[in-house]
Parts: sequence; C-alpha cells; structure tokens
Amino acid sequence: MKKELWVKADQDREWEKRKKLVTTALETGADAVMVRKGESEKVKELGKITVVSENESADIVLVKDFQDLRKTGGKEAFYKEIESKGDEEEISRAGKKADYVVVKATNWKVIPLENLIASLKDKAKIIVEVTNEKDAKLALETLEIGSDGVLVDADVNEIKKTKGLLDRISTEKLNLQIAKITRIKPVGMGDRVCVDTCSIFNVGEGMLIGSQSNALFLIHSETIETPYVATRPFRVNAGPVHAYTRMPDGKTTYLSELNAGDEVLAVDSKGNARSMIIGRLKIEKRPLMLIEAESNGKKLKTLVQNAETIRLVDKKGKVISVANLKEGDEVLVYIEEAGRHFGMKVEESIEEK
Repeated sequence: MKKELWVKADQDREWEKRKKLVTTALETGADAVMVRKGESEKVKELGKITVVSENESADIVLVKDFQDLRKTGGKEAFYKEIESKGDEEEISRAGKKADYVVVKATNWKVIPLENLIASLKDKAKIIVEVTNEKDAKLALETLEIGSDGVLVDADVNEIKKTKGLLDRISTEKLNLQIAKITRIKPVGMGDRVCVDTCSIFNVGEGMLIGSQSNALFLIHSETIETPYVATRPFRVNAGPVHAYTRMPDGKTTYLSELNAGDEVLAVDSKGNARSMIIGRLKIEKRPLMLIEAESNGKKLKTLVQNAETIRLVDKKGKVISVANLKEGDEVLVYIEEAGRHFGMKVEESIEEK
C-alpha cells in the first residue's frame, strides 16, 4: 500500500525561510504540504500540490478542535498532540468523522499508535508527525500495517531521506509462478497498446498483462537491444485493448482504459514491483498472436503483437522473444485464486475463456 508523505511548513518563522520546505515537497513528489492559515495561494504559485491548512478553502482543512469537525464541507484532517490516554481516545473518536488524523507525540513511541491503528482500521487515515527518518520507519511499520503516512517536521535532507524510505516501503512484492506454454497461434489483426512511461524500465522489468484478470503474464519492457530496432526503455508493448494489467493499488484495469498521468505497475522477475507514471499510450493495428499456458492445472491466455521485439520472461529471469517461443517453454506469470469484479478482487468463482 502506498504511504503518504506530508511536509510540515507551518513553523514559527517567516515565509521566506519556510518556502524552501515547500519547494522540497514539490521536488520530491510529496503528497501534501502543511502551511499556515492564509498561505494556500503562496503554495499554489510555486507548484501544484495538496495543501493542508486551517483555511476552509484548503485542499485538506486542518481542524484542531473536535467540536469543529464536519463543519467545512471538504476533506478534513484532525490534528492532535498525544499527552494522555484521553488524547488518544479523542483522536480515535475524531477518526470516525475526519478523513485524516494527524498525530504528534513527544513522550511515547509505539503503544498509542498501535491502539489507533487497531481502532481506525478502514476509517480515517493516520498521519504521524516525525522529525527524522528513524521515527518515520517506526511509525510506518508499527503492527506491520503501520501508519498511512508521515508528516515530516525536519530540514531538507531529512525530508529527502524520508521520501526514499517511503519509496522502499511502498515497493510491493508479488509471488510470480511458472507456467508451461501449451499453444501459440497467429490470429490476425487487432488494436495493440504500447504503454510509454515517464521513467526508465530496468532490464528484467515489465508489466503484468493477460486476457484473464487473475492470470497475468510478465511482458518484458523494450530495454533489450536488437540489430533492427532501437531500444525504447520507457515502453512496454503490452497487448491488445481488451487485455488486463495489474495496477499499483492491487486492482486490474483494461489497457484501453489507461490514460496519461495514470500509474502502472512495473514488475521484475523476482516479483519486485514499483509504480511508474504513464506518459502516453500508442494504440495501433498490428498482427496478434495468441499464447496459451498452464500452471498447476489452471489455463492462462494472453494475446501479444506478433513481433520479435515482444518478450516474455522465463523461469530463470531471461527473456524469450515470442518469435522464438515454443510449446513446453516455461515463463513467469502472476496468478490469483480470487476473481475480479470491476477490477477489484472478489471471493467468488469467475471463469474467463
């Protein structure tokens, strides 16, 4: 699950000295910045980012009095410093009304946060105020689930270190399995989707693609050099418009429903996954190939462009061009037992042929 990074920039000093914290939040890709009342427009002049403040026009309204909750009409974050068990209980009650609770604590480490995580499960998101990367790690990993994010009250270097920590924690690990190819068949023309991202894929990375939402093949990125075609290390030639891909939030979506600015999931042969932003999609008519495989009695299918630059990944992590693919080859796939309904995992039997 993606953890949120908020940057605190409402300290008791003049705006010009705090502006560097705001620009750092923008440059590191922080999710939100907290500023003083009346400073939302100053932030917006520097760049687009979610603003948290006591202004009712803020993207997230900061509320410090329990009695004022649900009076603004917009998203709200209840801010409270824990100094007693009573404070913890008030935060827990606030979390049943607010969208976020922002917790500051100076004289405790774990127990109150454990209690809040337990009491606010599936309710308000918990953001913990921290002053360094070490405390951020503790907050984000408490009870294994951890807080939903951290509010960093620190200098520029500590903000950047904490951002690196969040990126590492938010990296998903997927259990890839081996499937044996059982059929390969050219099927004619169709609308094929190339996914071009705003980042560079590593060799060994690709996307999970398939005709069944719960059975996806690892399709390699165009990072491999050939004598005939230049590399496109930002691209996965994914498959036809009907195919599914797994998203960073755990859902699946059709390739045809992706858009520039969406996040997609890059996955390597060990199952390490990270988010990448789409820059554009290229949809073109191309000859397609049906690939069928089997894993533990389950039949899997996908279609890809019939071209040598399209590659699957074998059980050793090496790439196989579909031009050289043959029955009996073993490739990496991702399989879920649950079905999918509108992209969400559901505990019911759904058969896709």
